[in-house]
Amino acid sequence: MITPEVPQNKSQYYPMTKSSVRNKPYSCFSDGFLYLGGALLAFLLVWSVWSYTVPHGFEPNIGTKSAANGAQARQCVQENPSVNLGYDAPDQTFYDDQELSYSIEKPMKNWDEKRKEWLKHHPSFAPGARDRVVLVTGSQPKPCKNPIGDHLLLRFFKNKVDYCRIHGYDIFYNNVLLHPKMSSYWAKLPVVKAAMLAHPEAEWIWWVDSDAMFTDMEYKLPLRRYDYRNHNLVVHGWEKMIYKEKSWTALNAGVFLIRNCQWSMDFIEKWSGMGPMSSEYRRWGQIQRSVFKDKLFPESDDQSGLIYMLYEDRSLMEQIYLEGEYYFEGYWADIVPTYDNITERYTELEKEDGKLRRRHAEKVSEQYGVFREPHLKQAGNGKGSWRRPFITHFTGCQPCSGDHNQMYHGETCWNGMVKALSFADNQVLRKYGFVHPDLLDSSTVTETPFDYPDDGPW
Repeated sequence: MITPEVPQNKSQYYPMTKSSVRNKPYSCFSDGFLYLGGALLAFLLVWSVWSYTVPHGFEPNIGTKSAANGAQARQCVQENPSVNLGYDAPDQTFYDDQELSYSIEKPMKNWDEKRKEWLKHHPSFAPGARDRVVLVTGSQPKPCKNPIGDHLLLRFFKNKVDYCRIHGYDIFYNNVLLHPKMSSYWAKLPVVKAAMLAHPEAEWIWWVDSDAMFTDMEYKLPLRRYDYRNHNLVVHGWEKMIYKEKSWTALNAGVFLIRNCQWSMDFIEKWSGMGPMSSEYRRWGQIQRSVFKDKLFPESDDQSGLIYMLYEDRSLMEQIYLEGEYYFEGYWADIVPTYDNITERYTELEKEDGKLRRRHAEKVSEQYGVFREPHLKQAGNGKGSWRRPFITHFTGCQPCSGDHNQMYHGETCWNGMVKALSFADNQVLRKYGFVHPDLLDSSTVTETPFDYPDDGPW
C-alpha cells in the first residue's frame, strides 16, 4: 500500500488548521460561553466543508504521535515481498546462451556455477533460496478413458494446490510429453530437468505423481534433515529391501525430492539412459528382471532403474536419502482404513487443547502444526500409527485409465480416493468454516460452530 502524499498547501485540505481564534485566551466567564457558541458554529461549518474537500481514504495530519501510529498501522498491513518479481537483471546469464537446451538428451554442465551466477544478479531471490521448493506434477495429454478419471485428477491437483498455498511452495502442472519417447512413468524425468532450469531460484524440485495426495496438510518437509549430510535425492524406501531382498518395490519413485544442482543433472542423465529414448531400453529391462525376481513386467521402468543404480553402486547412498521415518508416501490400501480412527484421535486432541481448535487465518496454519506436534509424540509413524499420513499414494489404481491392479476391485480404489480427498479437504475447509461430516460424501458440508469440535454434535 502506497501512503498518499500530503500536499504542501495544507490549507487546501485543512481550512482552519491553525486558527488563531481557537487559541485566543479567555478574559472572563461570560465571554467564554459566547466564544464557545461561536466556536461550535464555526467547527460545524468547517467540518461540512472538510468532508467534501478531503479525498476518500485520505488520512489528515493530526499530530506527530497520531501520524506515527497511523504509519505503524499501515506498515503492519503493507505488503513487503521477499522477492522482486518485476525485475530481471540486464546482465547476461545462462539463459542468454544459444546452446542452452532444456531437452533430457542434452547434458547440462557447470549448473552449480550458472545457478549461483543467476542468483547473484537477482539478489532478492537469494534469501530463503535454501528452503525454496517447486512441486512438479502432471498427467497425460489426452482425456482420461475412465469416465470419472478427469474429475479425480482435478481433485488430486486441487489437493496439491491447497498444500502448496498453505506452505508457500510454487507448483507446476505438466500435461505434455517433453520427449516423445519418454512416456508413462518415464515422462517425469524430462519435466524435472526442465523445471530445474526454469527455477534457478529453487533449491529443491519435488515430483509428486498425479495419483498421490497430501493427507496431512500441516506437515512440512524436514529439509534440514536432508541438508545434514548434503543428500541430493530423497525417496521413500528401505535399504534392506535393496541389498538383501533385491525387490523392485524397495522404494517408490512416484514421489521424490531432488536438489537443484549439478549432481542431480548428471544423475537424471544417467537415470533416463535406461528409458525408452535409449537404444539399450530393451536390454535394461532384461537386466532389471534378472536382478529383481519379483518384477512382473519385462520393460525397463524408472523405479527399477533407480533401485538398480543403488544396488550396483552403494556409494550412491551418500547422496540418496531413503526416507522411512514417516509416510513420505504411503500405500493407500494400508492407510485409508485408518482415517476414521485418526479423525477421532485428532478430534480428542482438539477437545483437550483449546489452542488447537482456535480459529485462525489459513496463512498461519504452519504454527498450528507446531502446536500439535507435542501431542503426537506417542502417535508413532508409518503403519499402525494414528498420526495423519503425510502422502497417501494410490499406486495400482490408475484413476485415469481405469486399468487398476486386479488384486482389488475398482470400486475399492474410487471409494478410497473419495475418502482420502475428503479427509484432506476437511483440514483445508476448517479454515473456511466448513467440514465434510461424511468422508464418503464429498458434496455435503456442514458449517462448524465457534468452538468446534468442542461444541456441536460431532
